[in-house]
Amino acid sequence: MAALAWLLIPLVAAIGAGLWGSWANRTRKVRSDGPELIGYARFREAMEKPRSNR
Repeated sequence: MAALAWLLIPLVAAIGAGLWGSWANRTRKVRSDGPELIGYARFREAMEKPRSNR
């Protein structure tokens, strides 16, 4: 029975690796980068403004 358990461990690992591989390789929806790029442009504009001396 112990030998059967040692044979099942790699089998379960191979099935798990196959499931993970198919999940990791799935097709995903393409997100729009619009809001991130707008935020980055606002950040750059804010960083380019001269500092006011207090």
